Amino acid sequence: ERLSTPRAILVPARARGDAERRTDLFTRMAESVGAEVCRLPTPEAIGRALLDWLRRHNLPRRVVRAADPLLDAARLEGEPLLEVRTGVPEEADPVGLTVALAGIAETGTLLLASDRLRPTLLAFLPETSVVVLPTAAVVGSYEEAWARLRRLPGWPPRSVNLVTGPSRTGDIPPSIELGAHGPRRLAILLVDGVPAAGG
Repeated sequence: ERLSTPRAILVPARARGDAERRTDLFTRMAESVGAEVCRLPTPEAIGRALLDWLRRHNLPRRVVRAADPLLDAARLEGEPLLEVRTGVPEEADPVGLTVALAGIAETGTLLLASDRLRPTLLAFLPETSVVVLPTAAVVGSYEEAWARLRRLPGWPPRSVNLVTGPSRTGDIPPSIELGAHGPRRLAILLVDGVPAAGG
């Protein structure tokens, strides 16, 4: 009963605003916790942006990706300098590429929902995680993200993960260690002109 009739609670003022304001807030909040955000005009721009980002960080140009239709539209396999495989990542895979269901502006958080096209490990096993997020999927608050999730066919998914920045720990003061329990690097590719799932 609680799942079928969720009640709204108080939403912080910063989570309100139009689409451009939400996108700007999401970007600022995500970057403040160590993620790198790049905004792209179309899915076709993903391959070139990914290649440039990997080159800039001196990372291997070998990527395992989700079988998501948005990544199909990116035609990554057509990039001659990019080695792309679709499926579940293995320990040796340096870069995982997946698609987020929503971006939450109030904290710069990604909401990832697993399904047969988007294995959960893509965002956690490789040292470098690249997540594609339709700009239309940026919402103000956590409550809006959960509402979007509830509208998906086959709700609930097997797993839901909220990701805010790359993995880190402060267990050994005074330093912060990146990559402690997951990826050391997180890149978010915000893509315009794509409808949001569960929108």
